[in-house]
Amino acid sequence: MKKKIVVLSGAGISAESGISTFRDQNGLWENHDIMEVASIDGWNKNPVLVLDFYNKRRTQLAELEPNIAHLTLADLEREFNVHIITQNVDDLHERAQSSNIIHLHGELRKACPENNKSKVEDIGFDKIEIGDKMNGVQKRPFIVWFGEDVPMLKQAINTVMTADILLIIGTSMNVYPADSLHDYAPNECKKYLIDPNKIADPNSAFHQINETATKGILIFKDLVINH
Repeated sequence: MKKKIVVLSGAGISAESGISTFRDQNGLWENHDIMEVASIDGWNKNPVLVLDFYNKRRTQLAELEPNIAHLTLADLEREFNVHIITQNVDDLHERAQSSNIIHLHGELRKACPENNKSKVEDIGFDKIEIGDKMNGVQKRPFIVWFGEDVPMLKQAINTVMTADILLIIGTSMNVYPADSLHDYAPNECKKYLIDPNKIADPNSAFHQINETATKGILIFKDLVINH
């Protein structure tokens, strides 16, 4: 039976494909206060701004491609049972052909009625405008915003609890609820962290790889295949 690798991925893995992160910009995301465009209060206050913001993100995503980190995670499925839990709303893991993906924060290429996130439709790279409706209700991006429940959290926890190998890549794991997910890994689970900025606590259970996602993933692949 293949060993199970559970990957916790975040903005850093997609940044190398050209997707902007907000935590490197003093809390601003494309010159917007993050709470204006990524909170339920922001949506209620100014849905036109929020729709425009995500329409632009969708247009940008259409021009980008998975990078070597996304592709290597997909390639690891040859040797391992790989499950990805991502904080990212892009579809780069899917386009890299990874098979098992949980999106904690929703998906950019999907929409739902503003009053019901259980009804979802694929919209590709199309825009959502004021007046576009599903089930007679205004459409909104299928995104989990600040101030909303995280419906995939329980499934994510259950996945981490069955990991043989845990990899954190491209994320500081500072955003609730992802910040506590690694705590659910079994004691015997081997843990790896790919991050160019952190200095691992000497007492940490994580084997740290101080590289960017695209460089660190190749080191990780060598470690897990050859050891």
